[in-house]
Amino acid sequence: MTNEDAIEQEQPATAAAAEELTEEQKRENVIRLAFGGDIGRLQRFCETLAEELPPNTAAVLGGSSVTGFRWEDGSPFDADGPNTSDLDLTLVGGEVLEHFALTSFYVPGVHTSPLNDETLDIAPSLVPLRQKLMEIVGRPVNIQATRDFYVWIREHWLGQPYLLLVGKVENES
Repeated sequence: MTNEDAIEQEQPATAAAAEELTEEQKRENVIRLAFGGDIGRLQRFCETLAEELPPNTAAVLGGSSVTGFRWEDGSPFDADGPNTSDLDLTLVGGEVLEHFALTSFYVPGVHTSPLNDETLDIAPSLVPLRQKLMEIVGRPVNIQATRDFYVWIREHWLGQPYLLLVGKVENES
C-alpha cells in the first residue's frame, strides 16, 4: 500500500462525512496531517496563539487539515507533496478584525480575506505572528478574521467543520 493509499483510506469520502467528524477525530487529523504526528508542535502553535492574540480572541483551524481533504475538489491533504497544503487559521472576535484593512473584508465588519504571502499588506501587524506559526508548523499559514457567529454558520450551514485551538467561540452549541 502506498502512502497516498493510506491517506485516502483515512479520509472521509464526502463533505457529509466531514460534518460528522467528532472533536477527537478533527484533533487527530490536525496532529497527524498538519503537525506530522507531533503533538508538541501543536501545543507550541497553540501557546504562541494564546500569547500573541488580543484578549477574548479565539483561534480555529478549518479546511483540509481538519477534514483530511480539500472542500473544493476532494483532494487529500498534501496531495501535491509533503508540506504543500497550507493551514487555514481563523481568528475569531471583534478586536482582531481591527488588525485588517477595510479593503480586506469579504463581508464588511464580519469576515476578512486571508492574510498570506500575496496579501501581507492587509494585516501588517499580524505578519510576525504568521511567520512564527509557519516556523513551528513548517508550512504556509493563511490567517483570516471573523466574528463568532460566522464560524458557526460556516460549520453548521455550509458544512465546513473547524477545530478550536485557543479561546472560546461564543455561538458554539
